[in-house]
Amino acid sequence: MAEMKTLAATVRSGTGKGAARSVRREGRIPAVLYGGGEAPTPLSLDKKSTTQLIFAGHFLTTIFELDIDGKKERAIPRDYQLDVVRDFPIHVDFLRLKPGSRLKVNVPVHFINQETSPGLKRGGALNIVYHSVEMTVPADNIPEAIVADLAGMDFNDSLHISQIPLPEGCRPTNPDKNFTVASLAPPAGGAEEAAPAAAPEKKK
Repeated sequence: MAEMKTLAATVRSGTGKGAARSVRREGRIPAVLYGGGEAPTPLSLDKKSTTQLIFAGHFLTTIFELDIDGKKERAIPRDYQLDVVRDFPIHVDFLRLKPGSRLKVNVPVHFINQETSPGLKRGGALNIVYHSVEMTVPADNIPEAIVADLAGMDFNDSLHISQIPLPEGCRPTNPDKNFTVASLAPPAGGAEEAAPAAAPEKKK
């Protein structure tokens, strides 16, 4: 399950571009909390801590407990915007997480046991079709990753989603019920080539 983190937030007055610019002039990041059957709440976030969280990775699959002026709200980031020139965050959207709710997330695929794959050991190439898989998941059980086992894979083998254990309650959104996640191709020029014959010894 994805780790929950805490992030302090403050309710801001006003909406629109002018209000957002005002928040940025104060050295903070404007944000919006929406969903859950409630009206959107405009927020402002600490710039330093939010920037660190975004660039640490997995931001869009991390559940946050937002401390909004003392009121706690569970939420997950759905999007963020970066300044096109200076590459720092300028806006974040959060989705409220209510008990029993489900949402779509992209879950990373982690590949293991490369060292026990006969095809890879003989110079084959792993073609990764999906580095992450879009899934519908329970809001209280968002997986950090799914694990694809490459043990035993040989030339021309394919690894399908049905061969990867999925966390309880998590379902891929792909309409193909058994899509290919990765395949293993032989090296260019065919399978393992024989070693070149030794040159004949010259007569003295």
